[in-house]
Amino acid sequence: MKVKGIRWIGVGTPEVARMRSFAVDVLGMRVVGQDTEEFVELAMGDGAKLELFGSAEAADGPWMFARNPVVAGFLVDDIESACAELARTPDVELLGELRVMPDGYAWQHFRAPDGHVYELTVDPAAD
Repeated sequence: MKVKGIRWIGVGTPEVARMRSFAVDVLGMRVVGQDTEEFVELAMGDGAKLELFGSAEAADGPWMFARNPVVAGFLVDDIESACAELARTPDVELLGELRVMPDGYAWQHFRAPDGHVYELTVDPAAD
């Protein structure tokens, strides 16, 4: 596996509305998907995403932000083989199921040896 970059950052925060305003008005991001009181999906200029989660219910699972409020998504070319490699790696635990969107964007959360949650991401729109 070779990580190409950070493609996604998820942040658990009770201040979704304030962070949304900061991301749009100050950082110049744009809303590209869902936009609710509990969740907002924003995009950066290079297509990387910032998602703000206001509750455990808005996240894929309660484990997502249990130990760390920020989760980074590492961009890979082949998520299936990368997941298989992680599954064979000691002290790494795959969390939840591999999620694949209709456009091919996919992600898989995992707990790394440091105990924190990260994700693998594949994005057909990435260079």
